[in-house]
Amino acid sequence: MKINQIYLKTIFCCMACDGDIAPEEIELVLNLTAQQPIFHDIDVKRTINEYVDAINNGGVHFLKTYLKELTEQTFSDEEQLQLIDFALQTIYADNKIEYAEVKFFKKIRARLSLSDEIIMAQHPDAEDFLLPDIYVTEDPEWSNTIFEKIDFSQIVQH
Repeated sequence: MKINQIYLKTIFCCMACDGDIAPEEIELVLNLTAQQPIFHDIDVKRTINEYVDAINNGGVHFLKTYLKELTEQTFSDEEQLQLIDFALQTIYADNKIEYAEVKFFKKIRARLSLSDEIIMAQHPDAEDFLLPDIYVTEDPEWSNTIFEKIDFSQIVQH
């Protein structure tokens, strides 16, 4: 899987992991992918809706597969920092940090090799995301939420 695909899937999983895809999160994904040249070869809207279908059909299996894909990749430090940045931006997008998002971030973090010090240098406000308090290898939780297809035409980009 290409790094831009991993980034986009990271963004989607962080949007969906709390059982709610907020309009602010959709706006964020559109803005991030429009601004970042790395995403220009992906049909973002189609791919996100494919992920919606996949999570609707697979639930927690979709999230587990994503986490497994992380362990199968070799990332540079810069790529890991970018992945963490995308994840945190997505979690912060709706101005509500749910514990499910923190737990899912910790599962992502456990599959990366960066030190907490490197992450904190980039994201000093993310200390709560790095504190050990869960068994990070357990399966992600899933509420069997079913998402509607995302109508990107309703989202105003900034």
